[in-house]
Formats: sequence, structure tokens, C-alpha cells
Amino acid sequence: MSLDESEQKIDVREDIVHSSIPADELARLSDDVISALKTVYDPEIPADIFELGLIYKIDIEDDRMVKIMMTLTAPGCPVAGEMPGWVENAVGAVEGVSGVEVAMTFDPPWTPDRMSEEAQVAVGWY
Repeated sequence: MSLDESEQKIDVREDIVHSSIPADELARLSDDVISALKTVYDPEIPADIFELGLIYKIDIEDDRMVKIMMTLTAPGCPVAGEMPGWVENAVGAVEGVSGVEVAMTFDPPWTPDRMSEEAQVAVGWY
């Protein structure tokens, strides 16, 4: 299964591709992975990384390995070296996940328009 974030938010139900994981388990696993991502916060912004739009792609492979492509609000972010570990720990704690790989990218660069309405409210922009 692949969840791509082309514009702003990942739509779990629309990007599910063929998988040997039973549909109900895949839906639960997807929801649980996203819930885990929502526990990770950028320490400089009062919103979680999922709602900030820092997660560009989530792949859940048939062996339940979760691969995440993410970015940061800026390449010089003070927690650039730590945040991938926070993501790996949070998602790795999800029941049924066999492992986690986190890759960073700055292409395309993050912009505030990637933020969800919830994140905009949290930072006082809405």
C-alpha cells in the first residue's frame, strides 16, 4: 500500500493499492500509523508533523515494513538529526508493524500551505 501526499494531506482510503494484507487489517494499520505520526511534534511549532504536512509518503509493504518519506519545515531545523528517530520510534510501536524506515527529503520544500486546517488553527493562522 502506498499513501502519497501530492498536495496537502494523505487520503488513506484513496491511495490504497493491491496488497496481500487483508483490507480490514490494512485499514487498521494505516489508521494506527497515522495516529502514531500525530504523536510526534515539531518542538518549535504547536502542531504534530502529520497535520503540519511534513509526511510526504507512507508505504506499508506486504511484510508490514513501513517506509516513510518526510521533510522538515526548514533544512536547518535544530532537530533534523533527531526527528527521524522520533518518527521511527512512534511508528515502530504500532502493533503489527515489522519495522520502520524513515527517509528525509527537501524536494519539494515544505511550505505553510501544506498545513491542515487543524494545524493552522493550532498555530493561530486560521
